[in-house]
Amino acid sequence: MKNRLAYYITAHGYGHGVRSCDVLRAFHALRPDVDVLIVTDLPDEFLRNRMPNFNYKRVARSLDIGMVQLDSIRMDVDRTLGLALDLCDQHDEFCNREQEFLRKEEVGLAVCDIPGIPIAAAAAAGIPRYAIGNFSWSWIYEEFVPVDPRWQTVVDCFAADYAQTDLLLRLPFAEPMSVFPVQQEVGLLATPGTTRREALAELTGAPLDLPWVLLSFSTLEWDDAAVANLTAMQEYAFFTVKPLEWEGANLFAVDRSQISFSDVLASIDVVVTKPGFGVVSECVANRKPMIYADREDFREYPVLETAIQRYLQYQHLPTQQLYQGDLRGALEAIWRCPEPSETLPGGGADQVAALLSAAF
Repeated sequence: MKNRLAYYITAHGYGHGVRSCDVLRAFHALRPDVDVLIVTDLPDEFLRNRMPNFNYKRVARSLDIGMVQLDSIRMDVDRTLGLALDLCDQHDEFCNREQEFLRKEEVGLAVCDIPGIPIAAAAAAGIPRYAIGNFSWSWIYEEFVPVDPRWQTVVDCFAADYAQTDLLLRLPFAEPMSVFPVQQEVGLLATPGTTRREALAELTGAPLDLPWVLLSFSTLEWDDAAVANLTAMQEYAFFTVKPLEWEGANLFAVDRSQISFSDVLASIDVVVTKPGFGVVSECVANRKPMIYADREDFREYPVLETAIQRYLQYQHLPTQQLYQGDLRGALEAIWRCPEPSETLPGGGADQVAALLSAAF
């Protein structure tokens, strides 16, 4: 087998990118002799921040739609359907083009998290292909079929691609993923970050003697009144990771190029977020309490909510209160919530890396 790995990452949210970088770091440590191609629309700055000592080649390309997001909470289902139908109409063209790419680059193994087209392309090229994830897009889209039967075309298209996978590496917090014929469960991918509270205080000017709250959203449509509600809570210091930021004496934006997200999360006291695989995994790994809001039109939400309630100290925040910046009640309640009764072992990145290495 040729010593080149092609790793495809959906650009739907940063959670897929976070866990992919964890896997690729572990893989590179194990097999520095294997060249790595990363095919994704995720920005290179994000990848470099997560993998600073890793020489890979990034190919800027997207081969799936995910869910079009209005912001970190709300989905645009109609827009997603239109784009997904267009993708399915062009499926064979994209698949043929990707098949040529894999052959030209002399790829020995294709791994997908979790677009379907590269799996079909690798199958056509006779290249081994793995998938890694906790859900399939065919499963996500399936819940919309009763509302609009056109979704069935999209479901069938993705399912046909996924069925050609040699092996699914099934992550924690997963749906059954029965569309994949061969599966192997792996452990939690996230690893604890390093507490850098003093460095964060020095960079941002945040006071060390207040509770620190991380607002973990890529985008959040707050109006001036919502921001004012937050700035009125002077007994807390609120952090965001750029480009998300607002003006306020107790609001502090962190540049991830200076301090990694994992270290920011390890340094704060509580996270306010929407349930996503990446942030749930990192909160579990770092044992951080979570205040979480509802996530609309996304079938993964109840699966992740179950994980939150099993493995984290948590408090639910109604979406309306989130958009009003009304966090006081949830923050006062989170400290009274019970500690989780269950733990989840880590080591998933090393497990996956070993399985990928064995394929070469």
